[in-house]
Amino acid sequence: MMPDTRAILHVDMDAFYASVEQHDHPELRGKPLIVGGVSGRGVVAAASYEVRKFGVRSAMPIQRALTLCPNAICVRPRMARYAEVSAQVFSVFHEFTPLVEGLSLDEAYLDVTGSRALKGEPVKIARDIKRRILEVTSLTASVGVASNKLVAKIASDLNKPDGLTVVPADRIHDVLDPLPVSRLPGLGRKLGEHVVASGIATLGALRRAEESKLRLIFGKHWESWRDRAFGLDAREVESEHEEKSVSNERTFGEDLRDIDMMKTELSELADKVSGRLRAKALKAACVGIKIRLHDFKTLTRQCTLATPTSESRVIYERAQSLFDIWLATQQRPRIRLLGVSSSDFSYETQTDLFADSERQQNEKLDAALDAIRGKFGGAAVSRASILKRSR
Repeated sequence: MMPDTRAILHVDMDAFYASVEQHDHPELRGKPLIVGGVSGRGVVAAASYEVRKFGVRSAMPIQRALTLCPNAICVRPRMARYAEVSAQVFSVFHEFTPLVEGLSLDEAYLDVTGSRALKGEPVKIARDIKRRILEVTSLTASVGVASNKLVAKIASDLNKPDGLTVVPADRIHDVLDPLPVSRLPGLGRKLGEHVVASGIATLGALRRAEESKLRLIFGKHWESWRDRAFGLDAREVESEHEEKSVSNERTFGEDLRDIDMMKTELSELADKVSGRLRAKALKAACVGIKIRLHDFKTLTRQCTLATPTSESRVIYERAQSLFDIWLATQQRPRIRLLGVSSSDFSYETQTDLFADSERQQNEKLDAALDAIRGKFGGAAVSRASILKRSR
């Protein structure tokens, strides 16, 4: 990589949720493991490499995954634990550069252009980051090194797990051209299938396609997609020191039609969001919901709280209220995706001595449930009060 080009890393933890579970529970190591909803309507949140051999992938319906691998072990996610390990990983990133753009708990861009003088060349930095993550967490990560974010992200996925792929600026076409179009971030399954059906199977073919053909496929955005096939990307790494939102959402293998099931799913999502808030010592002053219907129409609703909170009960009740208001305007809705979000954060402070007794009891209950789940897993205990209200 030439000294005058940007040096961008994309670091992606390998099967993160599943790897954390296998680290914490040695009896799961080497076994086909699925992290996700354990009910028939759940989806795969993460799949270990042992189960991926059977074709199981993230976001796949659990029923489909178990058809492909009947012997797979399913465990519920422990978001508080993953957030804890994620904080360790991001702490490693900041050892090498302040320019870190987190994409999720297990994925980030790092601009190490200005770190060369102290930390060495980008490839050395990438190796050192992988080594430090292994030392701190006992987990592996795959890293892509390139002159921009797009190519670095594609590169990080080429040699998983525990991979390191370098794409010099003068070899971008050599690396990208043979790749299937499905490797292009953001393309999506349906659009990707449409592109392939039109006779464009690789990024090289997309790069060289006629404008008229690209217009038919991508419409007014055709130029943007062609630029991506060229490996062009001028985006900067945007370092965010404050988290903007904490959310959880779930896509269903079959559209939800049952109202009680919708509310049960909503309660579980709210519980996960509040657990993640507590793990990050955050309180939210805004709660929102996301609904995607069977026709892919997506809508959001949100409300502001008088007092910032991380209480599961409060977050669920606000989410349910938003959902009920929307539901009153619908006839036989079919829901493909549900989500609960929180934002407008403040950090937790010392316990309020004048807090009402109910709030104090709720906070103690939340803390007890977090401790149990952290030790025994997310399925160890359920919040009966919330689930009862969902029936």
